[in-house]
Amino acid sequence: QVQLVESGGGLVQPGGSLTLSCATFGFTLDYYALGWFRQAPGKEREGISCFSGSDGSTYYADSVRGRFTISRDNAKNTVNLQMYRVKPEDTAVYYCAVRWTGPNNNRPSFRSNDYQHWGQGTQVTVSS
Repeated sequence: QVQLVESGGGLVQPGGSLTLSCATFGFTLDYYALGWFRQAPGKEREGISCFSGSDGSTYYADSVRGRFTISRDNAKNTVNLQMYRVKPEDTAVYYCAVRWTGPNNNRPSFRSNDYQHWGQGTQVTVSS
């Protein structure tokens, strides 16, 4: 059974850093892609980063490129999102999600509908 659990959210000051973790259970990430999404109040869910389990490729939305880093921790079965130089507009509930890709498929997707399994979300608030 595929299960995802996010952690690491909280309150951070503008310009600060935060690391979110997505713990994965019940499947092998090698055949999936994992995406990080966020949803701010009154806004649509936004795909911000994705990781290809087949070859480790990483992708970022323009809104976070250069400030956020996605990475896999094999020892902990997690995919982390390191957030640097955060801004108030980064305030949102952050979700991780996975979609089946099979082997040798690193095509990125930032579309929510492409993802089959979701975590419960973790709140990130950027405020002084």
